[in-house]
Amino acid sequence: MTNKKTPNKAQIERLLARRKQHESQLNPELITEKILRGDKTALSDAITLIENKIEAKRTIGQTILSNCLPHSGKSIRIGITGVPGVGKSSFIEAFGTHLTEQGCKVAVLAIDPSSEISKGSILGDKTRMIELSANPNAFIRPTATSGSLGGVAHKTRETILLCEAAGFDTILVETVGVGQSETEVHSMTDFFLLLMLAGAGDELQGIKRGIMEMADTILITKADGKNVKPANLARTEYKNALHLFPAKENNWIPKVETVSAMENRGLDKIWKIIKTYDQMTHSNGWKDSNRKAQQEYWMKESIQSQILEEFYQTKGIQDKIKEITNDLNVGKLTSYQAAELIIKYYKKQK
Repeated sequence: MTNKKTPNKAQIERLLARRKQHESQLNPELITEKILRGDKTALSDAITLIENKIEAKRTIGQTILSNCLPHSGKSIRIGITGVPGVGKSSFIEAFGTHLTEQGCKVAVLAIDPSSEISKGSILGDKTRMIELSANPNAFIRPTATSGSLGGVAHKTRETILLCEAAGFDTILVETVGVGQSETEVHSMTDFFLLLMLAGAGDELQGIKRGIMEMADTILITKADGKNVKPANLARTEYKNALHLFPAKENNWIPKVETVSAMENRGLDKIWKIIKTYDQMTHSNGWKDSNRKAQQEYWMKESIQSQILEEFYQTKGIQDKIKEITNDLNVGKLTSYQAAELIIKYYKKQK
């Protein structure tokens, strides 16, 4: 039988030091102080706490967020979307690098697609954006959707506030490029940038009208080499199409431009467009009123999310749902009746 060795004084001191360090890392005041100094490690720790499934850690994250709130809001928030293969990561790396060269501090928040089966995520943005991820004036944070976009979007909005408190003045929010994600990201950003490819058939057939209407600028990517002519043709087609849409409430006229991330061409032009938009919406009051409307929207979304979470955590609710689902599947109940019975059960448990 092997005798366990008693830890010596040095080992005990190291263990105590690690424990003390871990406890200090969970100190909301200390983490807040580090974030306000621009500490990217503390920023990452705070985001992890907000995303944590353990309630006690989420509470610490929310305390940090409350502490940082007075220091947030001073940025331009840019949503970026586009179909898979359009070159979002290449554009973001080139554009982000260009912005840091202009003296900006850039945070890239990427909502990353996850496997519905394994719940795993690619989380490859740091791998794809090698140059930008090593830039001291940039911060990249991918977040896995795990099949629950609304929750991720809510956490992304909170992450925006933390990044602003850490001194990042330009926030780029990349979407997965499909379905509901565009609407969610549009509801948390100031400027919405739609990336499109040229030479992929009839360009106007490949994009939903709703996304086109949300766009403040459409950017034709990969406008280099043999793609220059098709990109310019696509630009003309999109400009003509935008005339058919109703005017925006903020009086902004959407632009259409071409860009080459590979050749770093067109980056300065898009940044000038964004700055012009930001100045205009700031002076006419739209930026402030839009952000207030977004806050109200996310408050209501949070209410729905919390009520839904509380509902599914109700004692016995899962068994009741299975029981009523069986009756539903054999034709004893309609969907409405089944839902009504489940809600009645839920109310009785309150």
